[in-house]
Amino acid sequence: MPPATPPLAHRALYEEVAELLRQRIFKRELEPGTWIDELKIAEEIGISRTPLREALKVLATEGLVTMKVRRGAYVTEVSQQDLADVYHLLSLLESDAAGVVATKATDAELKELQTLHKALEAAAKPGKANTDQFFAVNEKFHMRLLEIANNRWRDQMVADLRKVMKLNRHNSLLKTGRIEESLAEHRAIMDALTARDAALTVQRVREHFANGLEAAE
Repeated sequence: MPPATPPLAHRALYEEVAELLRQRIFKRELEPGTWIDELKIAEEIGISRTPLREALKVLATEGLVTMKVRRGAYVTEVSQQDLADVYHLLSLLESDAAGVVATKATDAELKELQTLHKALEAAAKPGKANTDQFFAVNEKFHMRLLEIANNRWRDQMVADLRKVMKLNRHNSLLKTGRIEESLAEHRAIMDALTARDAALTVQRVREHFANGLEAAE
């Protein structure tokens, strides 16, 4: 007799808990290096420790949580070498995707990217800049670019790497002038995409990540 399938409600519960903790980590409510108090969080959310532990395993797989023997789970601390490695891989993967988009995207898909870029411009408007909105639209732009390039294996790798990058994103984008610089780099990427110049698009995306890493350091 085949093993019973886990109840859907239980499966959804640990995924929901993982997302809740993920967002707390990204918002710095749980700082890098922080010990995750399982008992306190389970009581706070109103769940048993079983789905919480399953959620922590998911976050550990993503690199957001580090499990230490006999000490429990901690929010991952990202070293400078970790950042350099993550940015290097993202630069290679996303620039490759952007090159594909420059040559194969439909006019409608390029228009979608242009719409997202306009939203990015609005979020960075001088005197009315909305940092959280900028983060959100920036993420949508990059992920839509990947969707258009249409390589699910690359998409999965980038999604995991971006989760680790987010552990440090506030440190980089909140540096004075970095949002303006990032926006200018996005304009250059958009111009290269619109011109359907694959080589220039690849170059612009790599420059974007190089500058992002410099700000993060």
